[in-house]
Amino acid sequence: MSYQPVEPHAACAQAPSRPSVAATPALSGTTGPTSCRLATAIVAAMAGLNVDALVDLRRSTAPVATARQIAMYLAHVGLGLSQAGVAQAFRRDRSTVAYACRRIEDLRDDPAFDHRVAQMEACLRWATER
Repeated sequence: MSYQPVEPHAACAQAPSRPSVAATPALSGTTGPTSCRLATAIVAAMAGLNVDALVDLRRSTAPVATARQIAMYLAHVGLGLSQAGVAQAFRRDRSTVAYACRRIEDLRDDPAFDHRVAQMEACLRWATER
C-alpha cells in the first residue's frame, strides 16, 4: 500500500512502535460515532484520501479499504471502543471490525506500515488530549 502522507503535527510524530491494547480510554463525554469520525478524519488526512471514501458503504479500492480498516482498528484499539460500537459507527457488521483489527495487526509486522499506524495513533492521542 502506498500513501501520499500529509505530515502530522509535530506532537503527533512522537509515536511508540507498538501501543498496548486500549492504550487510550474511550473519549469521555463523546459518543462512539464521534470518536470514529475523529479516527477516520486522521487516517484520511494522513493517507491523502477523502473522508467520504472511507465511510462509503460500497466496496472500495484496496487503499481505501485498508485505510478504513486502520480507522476501525484505531477506534477499537486506540480509543478502547467495543467492536460492536465501532461496527455501528461505521455501519458495518461486528465481524468486519474484527477482521479489520486482525488484518491491521498482521500488517504491522512490516516496520514501515507499523510506523505509519503508530503516527496515526499518536495523532489520535494528541487530538483526544485536547
